[in-house]
Amino acid sequence: MNQSTPSTEQPDNLRGLVHSLVHGLALLGGATISIGGKALGMIGSMSLLLAEATGVVLRGVFVPQQRLGQAHLMAQMVRVGVRAIPIIVLIQSVIGMILPLQMFPELDKFGQAEQIATINAIAAFRELGPLMTAIILSGFAGASIAAELGTMVTSEEIEALHSMALNPVRFLVVPRLLATIIMTVLLTVIADIVMVAGGWLTAIKLGIDSDIFFLLTRDAISMTGFLTGLTKAAVFGLLVGLIACFLGLSVKPWQGSDGVGHATTNTVVYSIVAIVVADAVFTVIFYSYGMFT
Repeated sequence: MNQSTPSTEQPDNLRGLVHSLVHGLALLGGATISIGGKALGMIGSMSLLLAEATGVVLRGVFVPQQRLGQAHLMAQMVRVGVRAIPIIVLIQSVIGMILPLQMFPELDKFGQAEQIATINAIAAFRELGPLMTAIILSGFAGASIAAELGTMVTSEEIEALHSMALNPVRFLVVPRLLATIIMTVLLTVIADIVMVAGGWLTAIKLGIDSDIFFLLTRDAISMTGFLTGLTKAAVFGLLVGLIACFLGLSVKPWQGSDGVGHATTNTVVYSIVAIVVADAVFTVIFYSYGMFT
């Protein structure tokens, strides 16, 4: 009797372990399907919003009676981009000074300390310029756009536009979307220049000749690298503006301030995730086609 007890308990323990494992896998699968379904639904809804906004822009270009309001667009560009210039300059200049300091000790061991100019220029124009600009704008502009549109939904201003037969996409979404795209590209140019300038200041402190620094920087910057960086910036700006507008308009009137806060937080999180994923995709595509060689 004493020898049979362990043999009966062992199968029971094994069954319990298998049952727990299967239950855990079922919960994981259910959560994955749920999150995947929500993600696909959000992507589909944003695609429809983008298609409608694109139609509005095309009609504004080719139909004189439906011209887009330039004053409203300029106001959004100032609000989204011009006010972000100081923080872009601050962050990119600091990054431009930090990066050479991190690279200098290792490069100096091989007598290639001046190559920090090459690395700094490539990092600025191809990667860190558009990436950091978009991430900054996701918090600076994206959150603001989502909060503004969400507040308009809760205060029933969107319903008022519908009642007056005015298209909210044309008057609210398109100016903010275009402003975000345009200013992300322009701010990226500023970020590139500022980061190179920050690297130059560090190079001087490290004893690298200014002429050599600018010569190597000029050789490192190609038109292809510059344009691929601006292409990234335009797509990043599109993602930030589209996500912000979609989540802002997705707030329900009865959700109040909680819905607005939730949309604002999600805008920053989703925008950063989308930017990083898009950056990875672009980098793989550009290197696959040999655009950086």
